[in-house]
Amino acid sequence: MEPIRVLIVEDDPMVMEINAQFVTKLPGFKLAGKAFTGKEAISLINEEKPNLVLLDYFLPDTNGLSLLHTIRNNHYPIDVILLTANRDPHHIQEIFRAGVVDYIVKPFRFDRFQTALEQYRHTFKKFQENRPFDQADLDTLTRVQLKGAELEDQLPKGLNDRTLQQIIQFLKGQAEPLSSEDVAAGVGLARVTVRRYLDYLEKKGDIVMEIQYGSVGRPMNKYRL
Repeated sequence: MEPIRVLIVEDDPMVMEINAQFVTKLPGFKLAGKAFTGKEAISLINEEKPNLVLLDYFLPDTNGLSLLHTIRNNHYPIDVILLTANRDPHHIQEIFRAGVVDYIVKPFRFDRFQTALEQYRHTFKKFQENRPFDQADLDTLTRVQLKGAELEDQLPKGLNDRTLQQIIQFLKGQAEPLSSEDVAAGVGLARVTVRRYLDYLEKKGDIVMEIQYGSVGRPMNKYRL
């Protein structure tokens, strides 16, 4: 999959540079441009055709809601995440009605930013697969948290939620991609069992499989969130 192209719209030069560094730190994303005004943002949207806009609310020539309406009224195929200090509930409600993927309040930590973009990447990947969605896919997109019994009903036969969550929590604590053997050793389960859960999570887009080539032997599949 081609890198997701990101346009940052932010009038504070220091905050702009921090956000740009955050984007470049994340695999699967490419900085497509920096806009300090709404006018610059529309110009860069037309020139660079980004997939995702990281949008501040307070801009010198407009505000984030007005710019979001312009994006929607012109039918640009773009997703938007708000990065702003604006906490006004009426503005926030209107922004969600206009269609945003996420809303992050400044100041924020890198891990919140990372979670938002990685969630977006998983969603973006699902749409690129061009296959019919099932309810589990839609629940992931809308971030619906199912209760244990409901989730069990949607898991493939032979899988259970407790083991699934155990594997996910183990992967969350890892800095590097791991093989199925590594994950099995970490959670204390048989490799063949762990492999079924990893295959399920990879098909859902919740984890990413990377093929790593060594100097000798077969390539190895490794997994990360």
